[in-house]
Amino acid sequence: MPINTDNIKAQMRKGFLEYCILHVISRRPAYVSDIIDELKKARLIVVEGTLYPLLSRLKNVGCLTYQWQESLQGPPRKYYELTEEGHRFLSELEEAWCELQEAVNIIKSDNL
Repeated sequence: MPINTDNIKAQMRKGFLEYCILHVISRRPAYVSDIIDELKKARLIVVEGTLYPLLSRLKNVGCLTYQWQESLQGPPRKYYELTEEGHRFLSELEEAWCELQEAVNIIKSDNL
């Protein structure tokens, strides 16, 4: 019976999705569709149903804030921004990501 890699890939994506979302928002205030577009460009396909709970959780723990801005095409839009806490959290995630990359590279290089 072959191993199904789809589940493993999904778990790996979930593990660093917050990190990627915070990076997108750190560049400039972002509307949900802007965030989804950025993730799609990186081939991290995410739907609004996945993104909204993550954004809500990050807001509730103080990493994000938002502003309503008028839209030329419909109702006002909620634009997310990082708070100071969000910037600190992103820095911690960046450090963790670098450590993981280094560990994987060591294992892959066969220089243990």
